[in-house]
Amino acid sequence: MLLFLNLGGGEVVVVLFVFLLFFGSSKIPELARGLGKGMREFKDAANNIQREIHDAAEPVKKEGDDIKKQLLG
Repeated sequence: MLLFLNLGGGEVVVVLFVFLLFFGSSKIPELARGLGKGMREFKDAANNIQREIHDAAEPVKKEGDDIKKQLLG
């Protein structure tokens, strides 16, 4: 995985050229749209999970604040 990050400019050009030859210029926009939709769905799902965790923790936080008020006040 780390080896992939060490690509130079020439290697990137070769990979892009092979990608263009393999898929053709008409399929690349479709692939990019699909990739974008997949990334958006993943981001939305991650945000939904984060929101659910926050919503579930809110009553616990409120209860903790109430206990703290009772002990200190």
